Amino acid sequence: MSKTDIKVGDLVEMVSSGDLRLPEMQRRYVWRATRVRDLLDSLYRGYPSGSILVWETDREQPSKDLSLKQAASPFTGRILLLDGQQRLTSLTAVIKGEPIKVRDRKKPIEILFNLEHPENLSEFTEVDSDTDSPLTEPDEYEPDDNGTDDLTLQERMKQMTFIVASKALAQQKN
Repeated sequence: MSKTDIKVGDLVEMVSSGDLRLPEMQRRYVWRATRVRDLLDSLYRGYPSGSILVWETDREQPSKDLSLKQAASPFTGRILLLDGQQRLTSLTAVIKGEPIKVRDRKKPIEILFNLEHPENLSEFTEVDSDTDSPLTEPDEYEPDDNGTDDLTLQERMKQMTFIVASKALAQQKN
């Protein structure tokens, strides 16, 4: 087995073109929008995002589409994504502006970039449990356990680089 470095954009194109599929035994997409935001933040800061494990075979294997729109490919089932589905599905959805299919409904991932984020960023960890419904976010600010519960929604948003779009945020005049 050899390691190959591939650009994120090339992987996104492989997903969109249908060249990269999931083996039929893979679980469904389960990430919440906050996990997608945190992935984008990690990539923006230059942090490692983990390896993607792909199986390339000469024989067609039982496969399925990822949770977003993929083109038909004559090579379906020959390049299978074994590890990295959540990350690649999320990145493809954000980069291509495609909604993700969750329980037969299409839901967009709306991540906003804060142009006014400070250079010295405070670190916030808001990764939610995967047992909650994917891509749904509370409409109201909920305090977390990292000491920031005394900040208002607007104060917290000013400190973050990437923000999940929400009804509460849309109501802010700025």
